Amino acid sequence: MTQSVVVQVGQCGNQVGCRFWDLALREHAHVNKKGLYDEALSSFFQNVDSRTSDGRACGVGGRIQHLKARAVLVDMEEGVVNEILQGPLREVFDSTQLLTDVSGSGNNWAVGHMTYGSAYREQIVDKLRKAAEHCDCLQCFFLIHSMGGGTGSGLGTRVLSLLEEEFPEVCRIVTSIYPSAEDDVITSPYNSVLAMRELTEHADCVLPVENQSLVEIVNKIKHMSHGGKPGAVIKRDSSIISGQGGLSGVEKPFDAMNNIVANLLLNITSSARFEGSLNMDLNEIAMNLVPFPRLHYLVPSLTPLYTLADVSVPTRRLDQMFSDAFSKEHQLIQADPKHSLYLACALMVRGNVQVSDLRRNIERLRPSLPFVSWNQEGWKTGLCSVPPVGHSHSLLALANNTCVKPTFMELRERFTKLYRKKAHLHHYLNVEGMEQSFFSEAITSLSSLIEEYHHLDATKLKLMPDAPRLSIAK
Repeated sequence: MTQSVVVQVGQCGNQVGCRFWDLALREHAHVNKKGLYDEALSSFFQNVDSRTSDGRACGVGGRIQHLKARAVLVDMEEGVVNEILQGPLREVFDSTQLLTDVSGSGNNWAVGHMTYGSAYREQIVDKLRKAAEHCDCLQCFFLIHSMGGGTGSGLGTRVLSLLEEEFPEVCRIVTSIYPSAEDDVITSPYNSVLAMRELTEHADCVLPVENQSLVEIVNKIKHMSHGGKPGAVIKRDSSIISGQGGLSGVEKPFDAMNNIVANLLLNITSSARFEGSLNMDLNEIAMNLVPFPRLHYLVPSLTPLYTLADVSVPTRRLDQMFSDAFSKEHQLIQADPKHSLYLACALMVRGNVQVSDLRRNIERLRPSLPFVSWNQEGWKTGLCSVPPVGHSHSLLALANNTCVKPTFMELRERFTKLYRKKAHLHHYLNVEGMEQSFFSEAITSLSSLIEEYHHLDATKLKLMPDAPRLSIAK
């Protein structure tokens, strides 16, 4: 079986990563009743024999000795990583996987990318290599970071380019948390646009998640927990609300939002971690969903949204779950894919679902989903037989859809408002190695990306309905 390594960078990246590991352990504990280190666990965890001085890794099939996450944790402030090391997950990581500084990047992409990227380059590469060496068959790097701050956007994208440099053949899937328009970091439009250029150049797939969408989803769930519709109540100590249900007991800020992103990662990695009748290889995501190298932004939608909560909501009927996945309320960015153009779409289903159920729902939804003329059959499907904890089934849809264009246009507009006045620019230009050309090249790259989506959108108007079938003369 293959293995993957998770690289979490910055405060947001490490908080989301922490929730992922917490809830992944919960999933495996629910399935793995015998305490054996099986192939499912080996995909994201090492089994280390702590009785030996060198902490030698144990092979698949033996008892679980001491699980270590296949992860690298990077942050230029100590706070979040120290919290992890003092919390219930402290045994899952060791010091060789961690890299921290004390002063942070001060919400400045240039400090993260240039200053820390250069200062810590060798140490980052060394930790990535060590993580890779512990894998028998390394398939994918998952990078988790935010776009608005300094470390996540700057150092996060520097790590991404190092991954491409050191491991060019290994798939790079990036989960990027985009700031909302009301973000408290004034320089976030600069950081996001500078980071966007790197994501467009160096990632295989990017899963964009907007803070504002997460806020609205959490508010909707909290409304349900405070007595929305009768029979649709979420218990107040559920993991989606409080962070409980995994190893962590105390609610922390943003836990509910971070759980949704952790859910996304649990679902996308499920076929790598568990058996299934139609498992989707992680490499197949980019191969099937990315027809053009720069257009690799895949809009994620989840249903049910409270997958890991201890929920008293009646389970959604299977067909309703498929319909939900294509509604704008379930998208993790603020977009409506039904009114834009699909280049391709992946459906990753978990639980007791048959291939015939998949095909039936695709046929049912197909007429309402506009696909590009040259890829009308652009569906990729995966079935993992292990459902999320507490549910009979779940669905993750990944859509390569032109609906990301408005998000990028809004980001460009916010960038331009600052850049037109050269506001805050000196903070960046005072950093060694940073030049103003980085800004002009980044905004040109983003505008070019928007234009590519715009050209595809224009073809939607030319889509012809299916020609009527010829009737055969009797």
